[in-house]
Amino acid sequence: MVNNIHAQNKMLINRYRAALYDCEINKLSSQLRELFSPNAMIHLATPFEDLNGSDGLVEEAFKPLITAMPDLERRDFIMMAGESNGANWVGCGGHYIGTFQQPWLDIPPTRHAAYMRYHEFFRIEDNQIVETQALWDIPSLMMQANAWPMVPSLGVEWLAPGPATQDGLCITAEDEAHTEATMQTVTNMLMAMVKHPLSGGPEVMELERFWHPKFLWYGPAGIGSMRGIDGFRRWHQIPFLKAMPDRRGGTKDKPAYFGEGDYVATTGWPNMKSTFTGDGWLGLPPTARELTMRSLDFWRCENGLIRENWVLVDLLHIYAQFGIDVFERMREVTVARQP
Repeated sequence: MVNNIHAQNKMLINRYRAALYDCEINKLSSQLRELFSPNAMIHLATPFEDLNGSDGLVEEAFKPLITAMPDLERRDFIMMAGESNGANWVGCGGHYIGTFQQPWLDIPPTRHAAYMRYHEFFRIEDNQIVETQALWDIPSLMMQANAWPMVPSLGVEWLAPGPATQDGLCITAEDEAHTEATMQTVTNMLMAMVKHPLSGGPEVMELERFWHPKFLWYGPAGIGSMRGIDGFRRWHQIPFLKAMPDRRGGTKDKPAYFGEGDYVATTGWPNMKSTFTGDGWLGLPPTARELTMRSLDFWRCENGLIRENWVLVDLLHIYAQFGIDVFERMREVTVARQP
């Protein structure tokens, strides 16, 4: 049976999606006030951080973005709902798309069509959004503007596609046993991955047992995307684990973790803690510095194996914890193009 509360919550988020698809700047504040609790907690990627309710989200984030991209529209490719730790969530993934006409966050405009991937999670109570955790892939706009000031990505940079099955917006969980099996597959994979390197070599992760041979891992700009186990290990996992072999969940509140049909999602603000003891990841030096990490993920399973994984990490937040102001470096790189 379909859980009515999750269907109701999706209808609420559909109103949010519709407002940002039409994206009328003069109506947006009133439209979002109808959806958000007055005391809603808004957590947005660096440099925005915590904003003051829906008005803060509109005034500090959306209005400047719409000014830069007057024809902005929102295009979701995943929307899923579920319960975690007694709370009800809806998770969305997609792209903001528009013509990049004016500077935004000092990123020089391209005058061309541009995109920015988002993963946005909404905690809902009594038909109101009471919390948002959202990552916007701001570094991807820097790259499109030829203004990326850090090391090159190891993976490929592209507009990450939606699910191969094209069912990301019509997910249903009519068979609860199927959802539970999907979640168990992802849970088992995550539990196996944390065994390495403390409990043995790469073989202890048993990636072949959980990942489809043709799986795709869609990472954020600055890391990039990759295909297959060899690509995942070579272009992301080995540098990541070399730098942070002790990565672990490190928050007092458990991250939200829920599934629906073939899909699983997780969010946490933050949802990982690690000590940076090796080099090679993002070009950052080993400093023994303890870091927290914000990562919002979606997985899609197919015939008992993980076929696709969309991952956004707040890389600007990582750099900031090293004392690196990526925006200042970007302004230096693009000084000839700054107003």
